[in-house]
Amino acid sequence: MQDHETFESNFPTKPSPKAIHLLGRLWREHIVQYWPLMVVAVVLMSVEGAALGGFAYMIQPLFDQMFAAGSMEGVGWIAFAISGVFILRALAGFGQRLIIVGIGLRVTTSLQDRLVGHFLGLDAKFFQENAPGALIERVRGDTLSLQGAASTAVMSLGRDTITLLSLLTVMFVSDWQWTLLALVGIPLLILPMLVLQRLIRATTRAAREAAARLSTRLDEIFHGIIAIKVNRLEAYEHARFQHEVKGFLTNAIRAQRGQAGNPAMIDVIAAVGFVAVLYFGGAQIVDGDKTVGQFMSFFTALALLFDPLRRLANIAGQLQAALASLERLYEVLEVQPTIISPANPKPMAPGDVVFDDVHFSYGTAPVLNGVSFTAKAGKTTALVGPSGAGKSTVFSLLTRLIDPDSGTVCIAGTATTDADITVLRNMIASVGQDTALFDETIAQNIRLGRLDASDADVRNAAQSASVTDFADTLPEGLGTRVGPRGGSLSGGQRQRVAIARAMLKSAPILLLDEPTSALDAESERLVQLALTRLAQGRTTLVIAHRLSTIRAADKIIVIDKGRVIEQGTHEELIGADGAYARLNALQAAGLTPQL
Repeated sequence: MQDHETFESNFPTKPSPKAIHLLGRLWREHIVQYWPLMVVAVVLMSVEGAALGGFAYMIQPLFDQMFAAGSMEGVGWIAFAISGVFILRALAGFGQRLIIVGIGLRVTTSLQDRLVGHFLGLDAKFFQENAPGALIERVRGDTLSLQGAASTAVMSLGRDTITLLSLLTVMFVSDWQWTLLALVGIPLLILPMLVLQRLIRATTRAAREAAARLSTRLDEIFHGIIAIKVNRLEAYEHARFQHEVKGFLTNAIRAQRGQAGNPAMIDVIAAVGFVAVLYFGGAQIVDGDKTVGQFMSFFTALALLFDPLRRLANIAGQLQAALASLERLYEVLEVQPTIISPANPKPMAPGDVVFDDVHFSYGTAPVLNGVSFTAKAGKTTALVGPSGAGKSTVFSLLTRLIDPDSGTVCIAGTATTDADITVLRNMIASVGQDTALFDETIAQNIRLGRLDASDADVRNAAQSASVTDFADTLPEGLGTRVGPRGGSLSGGQRQRVAIARAMLKSAPILLLDEPTSALDAESERLVQLALTRLAQGRTTLVIAHRLSTIRAADKIIVIDKGRVIEQGTHEELIGADGAYARLNALQAAGLTPQL
């Protein structure tokens, strides 16, 4: 795994100039289907927003026609009308919130589903270069951030815009001069708020990226907990986590500081407006030019005005936060796989596996340099050589996790790059040294080899791989959960489950990547027995460091520094007295082999 910041460095941190385009894509791809509900929500927002204007308007007759006249007649009707307005506002607010949040959650889960499906279709190289924590943060963190910010912004935009318009109408009806006085300072906010929006977008994106690094650190801690404990690295890893927490906290506070600036500036302007209207309007009331009811209606509308105005000012910050997450989401959705099936795939059948002058490099580092060999159909071919010689790369090329820079990899005369990927991979089963088990039952992990397999087929595969030897001693048998990454099973047990999965798949080509390298003698014996059963009648390629496990192979290929330097049977290679013979002698002497 490369550094956890690799994914972040692949993409620019500057705000995308295509923000409107991205919002349009989001609407077309995920939201437009909910337009009838959106219409209902807008109607409810309008009712909720207009209610405060109606309330402010009712204040004038309450003061001028009743309180100033010293009469209580009709107060009950006014009180009833005002209470009705607030009840209607409450019902409308409840309804529109329920609709908007519901749509937001549906869009969020749809985006998460799309992201996971997209990730599963990308090349293996993508996952080698990008940490799981960063990808998890894309799927969970960014979508939830988008949903929260966008839902709040949409609700505020609809409701508070109507509220603002209704209150401004009441204010202009009361006195247009007072209205201009109250709002005279607002144009002064335009430039500072534009500057603030750019800051919010940048700081929010930085906070999301810091959250991704934090998730990556957690992922690495939890996956590497055994190594951490064995090597007494608890304090070291805790310090690294603290460093990431501090980075996240710093960026998150900067983002929140920017979002808090909008309503703060509105409050400053509100104070100026209140003072101006109080002096100017008060003088008119004293002179008898205006009534107390007019002033109270205006002042009520003005008092209520600045709360939705603050929220509307904050919408810009919320939209910037949403756009930062949206940019990050669409950036990964733009990444496309490079290893795909050809438009017109050729048929592929089991047969000889042939590598013909294959070259491959990881970046600028060459791994294979003209590798050529043939693995005969139905026979066992072993690959040996030092670590880094390119043996595992051979397997990755055969399964098309990667493609060669030059040369061809063929099965029965058909190049792997000319075949349908699904057909190719259905022909291959593999068992590696790092067994991939999921937090499901033993039976479910075996069934991953063939999802339509019957319970009887699963059990037969389990018996052939000696899985039932330990599974039947467990309270729930094959129905026992194996825990995260198969952690409740021993290494040998995990390997046998993986072998059972390969048996169930019953593919004609079998790849074995040092499947017994980390096992004790008894576990190795059981696993080797299961592997022997599995390899019968199949074209088998096996990587092994312990030569004792591949002495009976039909062909042994010795690879060093990306080249085939020897090939033949065990006896032929011993007789040649070359690299393989030296390797065999060192192992026989109990020494660490070096080619």
